[in-house]
Amino acid sequence: MILLQWQIEQFLYREARLLDDRIWDEWLACYSPAVEYWMPAWGDDDRLTSDPQKEISLIYYPNREGLEDRIYRIKTERSAASTPEPRTSHQISNVELLEENSSYVEVRYNWVTHSHRYQKTDLFFGSTRCRIALNDGQLLIERKTVQLNNDYISQVIDIYHI
Repeated sequence: MILLQWQIEQFLYREARLLDDRIWDEWLACYSPAVEYWMPAWGDDDRLTSDPQKEISLIYYPNREGLEDRIYRIKTERSAASTPEPRTSHQISNVELLEENSSYVEVRYNWVTHSHRYQKTDLFFGSTRCRIALNDGQLLIERKTVQLNNDYISQVIDIYHI
């Protein structure tokens, strides 16, 4: 259990570093082709939306193809929201293994991201739940649900902010 905790933490730290260093292809390799990547929005009742098919989401990709398209637009400067790319610094804490079996681990962790662009630094914070597959020593994210806790965001939120 302690070894698995350490492996999961190291994997999450690496994923965050790849975002900070803008190593997009290696970052994508952290994700299963069938990954569901979702950041629900806060509803009027101060609850997160619960269905990405019927309610508003801040980010929703039903599989890795959506993430690949997003990275393609960032890399080719076809995204006005990402040009110029911000400088980011991700911090991860409180990594907790919620469920474990022979094929996957359910994980919850807190995060803070500092993002600097156009002489302004923004702070984003929240928590993430994800399912990480255990495939013969290779870890892959199969599902990622991100809870952004900021009440107000002054820009388009993107994958590198969280």
